[in-house]
Amino acid sequence: MADISNNDASAIQDIFGREKALIGMIHCPPFPGAPRYRGASMDDVYDTCMRDAEACIEGGLHGLMIENHGDVPFSKPEDIGCETAAFMSVVTDRVRRATGVPLGVNVLANAPIHGFAIAAAGGASFIRVNQWANAYVANEGFMEGRAAEAMRYRAALRAEHVRVFTDSHVKHGSHAIVADRSIVEMTRDLAFFDSDCIIATGQRTGDAATVEEITEIAGATHLPLLVGSGVNENNVADILSLTNGVIVGSSLKVDGVWWNPVDVSKVRSFLAAAGPAL
Repeated sequence: MADISNNDASAIQDIFGREKALIGMIHCPPFPGAPRYRGASMDDVYDTCMRDAEACIEGGLHGLMIENHGDVPFSKPEDIGCETAAFMSVVTDRVRRATGVPLGVNVLANAPIHGFAIAAAGGASFIRVNQWANAYVANEGFMEGRAAEAMRYRAALRAEHVRVFTDSHVKHGSHAIVADRSIVEMTRDLAFFDSDCIIATGQRTGDAATVEEITEIAGATHLPLLVGSGVNENNVADILSLTNGVIVGSSLKVDGVWWNPVDVSKVRSFLAAAGPAL
């Protein structure tokens, strides 16, 4: 299969200083302006994020992803307010200063321009984008790839050091609109549009990508591959044997529920299960 991107395959090594990385999720509580925000002070909001970040790092994870998951239902990119970027920039900066580990940013839904702004302001090393190329029907409605405008915005910020991690066949949606294109071809499109790392997902938050899907995506690209959903201590070693790392969230929370606090004992158990494959 001919190469269609001159991006090298070193993003994980460059960012984390290792071949395989374990990245924990910081599911931020609702920010002001979101439907579920109920007037909590910003100190309380930031403290919640810091508590989870510190538990993840105390347990041994290699990096963190900051996401506005509490802002459900998510807006389309053009409807996301400046306040979201402002609040997430503060979270990113505080977490970076406190932990010193590499950070990523994911602004839901599918908002890489906001992500680049937050990463540049807060010192994150990468952003995650759920639909970078092509299009699909998401919970939020029709969702188009944002690569062209986002990469021009990154260039305008002189933020070329911020890497782009992109989902292939992203969860929480229907791909019927591109059903005539295989997962292999859609994964290759991500590389063609200058992605640095590919992420395989399941069908929704907490669902794992199948071995078949992981293998199919891995065979379509020279870029590093992560699994970004449904990873737990029972499957992490098997997944790491096929990939360059994982993004893990719900399984590290109290009772396995994404809005609960991170349980540091679960993080340690997860690290112990992953250890032989690292």
